[in-house]
Amino acid sequence: MRLESRFKGPQRIPELVWSVIRRFPQAHLFAALTVSLCIVLLLLMPNRLDQDKRQVVEAIELKLSAPSAPAPMPIIPHLQQDSLALRWHSERVRNGDNLSTLFQRANIPTSAIFNLTASPGGEVLGNLYPGERFRIGLDSSNQLRELEYIKSPLMRYIFISQDGGYRTEKRERKAEVLLGFRQGVITDSLYNSAKRAQLPDNIIMEVANIFGWDIDFVFDIREGDRFSLLFEERYLDGEKLDAGDIIAASFTNRGKTFRAVRYQHSDGSTLYYSPEGLSMRKTFLRTPLDIFRITSGFNLRRKHPIHKKIKAHRGVDYAAPRGTPVYAAGKGKVAASGFSKANGNYVFLQHGQTYMTKYLHLHERKVRVGQTVSQRMMIGTVGSTGYSTGPHLHYEFLVHGVHQNPRTVKLPQADPIDAKERERFEQTTKPLLVKLNIYEQASRQATASESGKAYVN
Repeated sequence: MRLESRFKGPQRIPELVWSVIRRFPQAHLFAALTVSLCIVLLLLMPNRLDQDKRQVVEAIELKLSAPSAPAPMPIIPHLQQDSLALRWHSERVRNGDNLSTLFQRANIPTSAIFNLTASPGGEVLGNLYPGERFRIGLDSSNQLRELEYIKSPLMRYIFISQDGGYRTEKRERKAEVLLGFRQGVITDSLYNSAKRAQLPDNIIMEVANIFGWDIDFVFDIREGDRFSLLFEERYLDGEKLDAGDIIAASFTNRGKTFRAVRYQHSDGSTLYYSPEGLSMRKTFLRTPLDIFRITSGFNLRRKHPIHKKIKAHRGVDYAAPRGTPVYAAGKGKVAASGFSKANGNYVFLQHGQTYMTKYLHLHERKVRVGQTVSQRMMIGTVGSTGYSTGPHLHYEFLVHGVHQNPRTVKLPQADPIDAKERERFEQTTKPLLVKLNIYEQASRQATASESGKAYVN
């Protein structure tokens, strides 16, 4: 009864607990607290494990319920266009082709021609040359998507369809330039002898142009004449493309040697000069056309083929196919351009106060009176108008109004290199001429050695 009365009511319970705790030894009390804490932890752990298990199960169920294939990526418009499978067709430009005829031959709609030519850089499609190539890319609707215009192995234009028009890309490559050397001996004509020396046609023509003011390659060359050339050879990816410019050259005609070297001026222009710095390009061309044969020379007592009378022939007749270009022999002004019964179509050129050249029996005249012309500018074509027995050019050369033989008249001296360019000219051209001389000597020694072996055998 005393106990119940002493501890009656909830407010007396904490005092009872503390009185009991105070009676326990400290060691026993610490052990009891440790055991109680372990029991509490054991009671809480299963709940944590159950929670982890539930999370694992939920993750597995989520994975199983996901789609078997990933969702597709969004399509980007320009990537979709680039990935279109194009049908490619190749065409080679033929004689007389333009873009329209080329597209018609390839069964390609010509509706894109306007957009192509109107696009930036599209003007290059207006001048096509035989041998050039096109690669044409069409889509499934037969619409032109891409056009590749291959002008040469080193240059091409790409036209890509874009926003109703075409975007143009110009792609250029640089060839590797090496120096080639050839040496030959004239046994018949320059052309045949040069071909035996494995020279391409463009190099042969350049030889004639360089030395044509000093040497008449129809009448002056003789068997045993020699030539040596140092010229550019261009390569791309290890394959030979073509021959470039002549760098240095020599031609020995009737024992006299002429030398020429290519020089690029400070302004970028190029000319050929002698080692002394005199221009190989004289004031006048020795002949005003490239393809010819002389049918009648300068003769003051020639019998006229039509009138059958002795009549002075104050010029040279050059027979050539009708339509062959006729060039201005030198820079000057057109003094006359017309037609007469005897001369047919004719052109007279005045070169300063001293010289005049006349061109008769032309098929067409390409210049008008008062027009200024430059050397090698085409002034007409070979014909057979007037008193003429066949297509030819009658060419006259006058000095102070007096007729001279065009083939033998002494032409004005060549212009020297400008004084401002002299030092640079010497530094640039001397090593090239030395290299040409070294190649010539080595070639002659090799030829002499081979000849000696052949003689011994």
